[in-house]
Amino acid sequence: MFSPLNLSLINGPTPVIATVAGVLALVALAIRKNRTWWTRIVPAVVLACAAVTAGLKLVVDHVWKPWPEPLPTILAVWAGAALLAVCLAIARLRAGRWYSRVLSVVLVLVVTASAVTAANAYFGFYPTPRAVLELFTNNRVDLDVAAKPASSVVEVPAGGKLADVWQKPADLPKRGTVSEAPIPGAFKARPAWIYLPPAYAATPRPRLPVVVLLPGQPGSPRDWFDAGRLTERLDAFAREHDGLAPIVVVADQLGATMANPLCLDSKLGRSETYLAREVPEWIKQRLTVDERREAWTIAGFSQGGTCAVQLAVRAPDVYGNFIDIAGQREPSLGSRAETVKAAFGGDEAAFVRVNPMDVLARERFPQTAGVIVAGRDDVLYRQEDAEVFEACRKAGMDVLWKELPGGHDWNVWRPGLYDSLPWLAARTGLSR
Repeated sequence: MFSPLNLSLINGPTPVIATVAGVLALVALAIRKNRTWWTRIVPAVVLACAAVTAGLKLVVDHVWKPWPEPLPTILAVWAGAALLAVCLAIARLRAGRWYSRVLSVVLVLVVTASAVTAANAYFGFYPTPRAVLELFTNNRVDLDVAAKPASSVVEVPAGGKLADVWQKPADLPKRGTVSEAPIPGAFKARPAWIYLPPAYAATPRPRLPVVVLLPGQPGSPRDWFDAGRLTERLDAFAREHDGLAPIVVVADQLGATMANPLCLDSKLGRSETYLAREVPEWIKQRLTVDERREAWTIAGFSQGGTCAVQLAVRAPDVYGNFIDIAGQREPSLGSRAETVKAAFGGDEAAFVRVNPMDVLARERFPQTAGVIVAGRDDVLYRQEDAEVFEACRKAGMDVLWKELPGGHDWNVWRPGLYDSLPWLAARTGLSR
């Protein structure tokens, strides 16, 4: 049945309507029957807002540099439009009547909502109004309840697959559970988010494969559940596989939303030790999992995709598989020189020892498999992804290349993961 909560906020009429409404609201704010208004106030306000917006973009891209990519121009334009709306409304408030002032405030809210809608459509963050509303719900289950110790486990013959011996119980839940829990270690990380599929509630319990999943930067583990729709998509996968799906632990490799410790052990923190040793150890102690390296996958998008390749070559004894979705060619804070200086005090040799492209050039990984996903319109990283793919192939990895329509955004990151699930299921024994 049709529901407005299921309308797309990314494609279709909604973003178009929002854009038109924002433009009309901005025009309405600019209209007044006053000569001074048109000859002095409006030009001055427009020039001032344009200068502030251009200066803000300059600071973000070349001074602050909170992430390697430049601030998208369309976001700067909408930020400037919102600022212009606020300034025009303030100028109108001085001389307008009460109803005119109320209208000005409403028009500012329309422009701001249009800017937010445009930014959301650009990144593909919240696909529907329902996804936005879920921000205000809490469906998480305490991990002690969701992951009680198993009384018995499903035994899989040596060399066999779980899918060959698994029988779905009649009372199996239709949905998996989501929990939030801290994973202690040498790196000061935020709590991980854990998805346990329906099969985890069965008795006997199957030993399930594991995906350690990473967000991008800026970001947090929750991003994969809000924008990534992870619960919804993995529940759907489980329904098609008799309740079976991988256990997914969305770990924090950043430490803070804007931080970037590069998934390395360096002056910036011990992120590599945390992800390569401490997170896997915690998972094996806390959850019923398949401990074979072939059943373990490291995955992520953008900075998290870069990290996935790093862990695949730096901890091949732990992770037999990886999924790199629109990652960078190498861990970066903007340039090689800036990265080496911040992480290793300028020691280039120290960086080369751990940089995945350098590791791939001198070592071989015939027992590792991976998927590298690139956005067809990703002008930032598509070529870099192709270089990483070629380096992995030459290092003996069994790698697949996937190119999806879209840029460096959730319109690529979401399908980049979920379209790789059949490949992952075959690799880890969840499908025949």
